[in-house]
Amino acid sequence: MAMLLRKVWESVSTRSTSSNSTSTVNSMDRFDQMMMYVQTASTGEFDRIPLDIFIQILKILGPKESAKLSSVCKSWKFIVSDNRLWIYFLQNQHEPWDSTFFAETHLRSGPLRTFPNSVPELSFMSIYGQRAQVPGAIIIDGYCKFGWSKYSAPSGRSATFLEFGNIESPMYSRLRHFFSTIYTRMQVKTSTQPIIVSIPICHYDDTESDKAARTQLKDAIHSALFDMNVPAVCAVNQAVLALFAARKVSGIVVNIGFNQTSIVPILYGKVMHQVGVEVVGIGAFKLTGFLKEQMQQKNIYFGSLYTVRTLKENLCYVALDYEAELSKDTSASFQIASEGCFTLSEERFKTGEILFQPHIAGVRAMGLQNAVALCMEHCQDAELMVDDSWYKTVVLAGGSACLPGLAERLEKEVCGLLPPCMNNGIRVLPPPYGVDSAWYGAKLIGNLSSFPTSWCVMKKQFRHRSRRKFMW
Repeated sequence: MAMLLRKVWESVSTRSTSSNSTSTVNSMDRFDQMMMYVQTASTGEFDRIPLDIFIQILKILGPKESAKLSSVCKSWKFIVSDNRLWIYFLQNQHEPWDSTFFAETHLRSGPLRTFPNSVPELSFMSIYGQRAQVPGAIIIDGYCKFGWSKYSAPSGRSATFLEFGNIESPMYSRLRHFFSTIYTRMQVKTSTQPIIVSIPICHYDDTESDKAARTQLKDAIHSALFDMNVPAVCAVNQAVLALFAARKVSGIVVNIGFNQTSIVPILYGKVMHQVGVEVVGIGAFKLTGFLKEQMQQKNIYFGSLYTVRTLKENLCYVALDYEAELSKDTSASFQIASEGCFTLSEERFKTGEILFQPHIAGVRAMGLQNAVALCMEHCQDAELMVDDSWYKTVVLAGGSACLPGLAERLEKEVCGLLPPCMNNGIRVLPPPYGVDSAWYGAKLIGNLSSFPTSWCVMKKQFRHRSRRKFMW
């Protein structure tokens, strides 16, 4: 215990000296409000310890070890079992506390939850006790990332499973080849852990043919994995996972893909195809290609398209006011190993501008702001909820969505297009984890204490369902 107290004291002392007095006072105000009830209880010799030190002790011990102290006396039992203690931690800490709070309160009951208030109040002591026993899951984001849900980042990258292998091969063969390669690279047996797979955003409409195509893709994923003896499979739309990464279950996801941009309305984890998924025919490849054309016009030599993409990722941005930006000196340089230093000026913001003004690049398509505004109008007309705030959070996803200034510009443009009765409360959020947002959304599911039963299809369930289809 002496070593524990010393460790906590050093932690708190360091924190106090590195923060200013104002933030410390505000933090203690919140702390006093949350922990006032502790002062009325006796914890024996621990009463002599300052409250912030006492809470740090509980934090280091964690819920599981703290639970053992509940047998000391009634006061200890009251303190360590009260949800307010753990909520205080969740509200004042970074990863993984806030992720845990969101996942357990919003995702724990599984996808397609219709009634947000139907989940009973959870005991955080119980949640963390269960979480410690969760083995984790394998995550394969269809756009190049794979790894373990217990890790803080993807452990590897590869081609997308839709492009893997011979494009003329049957879907099942390509999927089987892709998944086998990933398992080999991870050196994991297929029968050991459940798997979470992100499904690319495709087959947009609510027509019978598109519904059938989505079902066919999902069934092919399940068949390939279950034939490899995977115990459970959770296949989730990539846009939904990107939304989860932003700690939201409802909203609109703007995913800037390779060839096109999708505007996807999502309600409680379900893509609202009946509302309508808007598509803009400009993606990351077009942005890179347009920057390449501008560089060629200025006789800027580059070795490959990879060089152009690197410059796009490191120098380009989106202007809040395009016309005003044209009159500014926006020159900036970036050094690329083995190729030298590159300097760009107006190309830096003209590249991202084609999302809003496609005609600049010779593309006949609606601007991104028009597509988002149209999607919001469709959401309002559908009257799916009494409260229309569910679609007013817009989350950006995809590598090109990381361009600085894109979120601010899109929010400004959309609010300018919609009537005042609709634009109140609209927020556009940048990709919460950059290019890995969908992977992090899958990570939240993979570390749920109730995983995999509420989210996954088990092998036995899938085989039984397939037999029923065959019988009919």
